[in-house]
Amino acid sequence: MPPVGGGGQSGATYGGQTPPPPPGAPAPGGGFSQPTTYAKGQPTPGRGTRTSGNTPPGGTPVPGAARRPAGPPAAAGPGLGRTRKARLRVTKVDPWSVMKVSFLLSLAVGIIIIVAAAVLWMTLDSLGVFSSLTKTLKDVTGSDSTGGLNLMDYVGFGKVMTFTALIAVVDVVLLTALSTLSAFIYNAAAGFTGGVELTLAEED
Repeated sequence: MPPVGGGGQSGATYGGQTPPPPPGAPAPGGGFSQPTTYAKGQPTPGRGTRTSGNTPPGGTPVPGAARRPAGPPAAAGPGLGRTRKARLRVTKVDPWSVMKVSFLLSLAVGIIIIVAAAVLWMTLDSLGVFSSLTKTLKDVTGSDSTGGLNLMDYVGFGKVMTFTALIAVVDVVLLTALSTLSAFIYNAAAGFTGGVELTLAEED
């Protein structure tokens, strides 16, 4: 009859067979888990990727079952984008920056006025408007060549350009000064009221 080992001996056998391990005991082989197996042709997940393909619908993991990498999360629909809003308040305006910007803008406006006046005068002159007006004024004011009123003495190209350049210079000075003064006035008003409040929105 084969010897029967004591309860504390790990090498005891019963009837020549090794008894089954008690519940909760580590698996044979040092307590290592079952190796992960993959079917032929199945891509293996990257290192560090969690897999959850060895758990059946019942919730009990099956040892040795193939683990499949979890699929990517479902993409959000086109109507699920969120909008971030920020409420800002303009409490101070730098007068020096306002003066520089207003000077450049007023200078551009002055140049546009001069170019527009030159193009308009050349267009009217090519259409014969000044000649017709001059002839009409001469017929009204006098019949001879010396007694009539010559319109070109007042609306000649040189005089028109001089007058337009003067208007452009006044425009540059006035717009720059008024814009800088407006910046000082706004800063004084913002000190009492808190400034103009803006709401900015950014859509993802």
